[in-house]
Amino acid sequence: MIDLHAHTTASDGSFTPTELVQLALSLGLTALAVTDHDTIDGVPEAVEAAAMTGTLEVVPGIEFSVDYIHGEFHLLGYFVDVAQPAFLSRVRYLQENRFNRNQVMVRLMQEQGFEITLADVEAEAGGGQIGRPHMARAMMRKGYVQSVQEAFNEYLADGKPLHVPKVKLDPAEAIELVHAAGGVAVLAHPRFLGFSARDELFTELTRLRALGLDGLECYYSQHSSEQTETYLGMAAELDLVVTSGSDFHGVSKPDVPLGVVFQGKPGAPELLERLRARRNERQIVVAP
Repeated sequence: MIDLHAHTTASDGSFTPTELVQLALSLGLTALAVTDHDTIDGVPEAVEAAAMTGTLEVVPGIEFSVDYIHGEFHLLGYFVDVAQPAFLSRVRYLQENRFNRNQVMVRLMQEQGFEITLADVEAEAGGGQIGRPHMARAMMRKGYVQSVQEAFNEYLADGKPLHVPKVKLDPAEAIELVHAAGGVAVLAHPRFLGFSARDELFTELTRLRALGLDGLECYYSQHSSEQTETYLGMAAELDLVVTSGSDFHGVSKPDVPLGVVFQGKPGAPELLERLRARRNERQIVVAP
């Protein structure tokens, strides 16, 4: 009973790492991956909270935003060494860029006439890393929008008045960075890559496999049964390890519950064992 894709207040989730672990335990999960956006800050607390129970394994992970010409490309890194110097340095750089971007976006909000400060947004983040969902909730609290989705649709989504692009890794760099930290690189939610034709997606996955991609998130809360079967077939053809995740965020995605991955159920535990085996097969030597 596993869920390998969940977020905490370290990025744009609404549950602290400890609260996320407690929720996972209450649902009977046996393994949970903490995969916050461009940060590993929530991992140590989650690992510590789970260790006290002895019944839940927390897989240290991350979700990188990747610069991509087509649709949305997110790369999941599993079993990453959160203390590996090169990995940690690059993650810190991405966090600094995110902080600068947040300041610019708040200034744009004020120029648009919204009486919202950085402190207002920080309060919504609860001390964690600020993201656009926190800005959306600050706008809701002030009465400027009725929902998080409205805030994104009208102001915060790509191309909207308050959006500022963030620094992203390219696919090869993101994969290499995960490998440098001893991790396994998995493409998240392939439906968002932007390929409507199967052959085009397969060609792209073949290219990414050549760059070192290890796996594909086939079981995902927002994949249809048909999409799931398609992705499973591609993963088998390309020898990509299969993973499963809900993409749980909490308040900002209320229709995505933790532990509900495919057909109302969590992922199967053997998927985690295959992921672990892939890590061992790679026999990655992590740089000192």
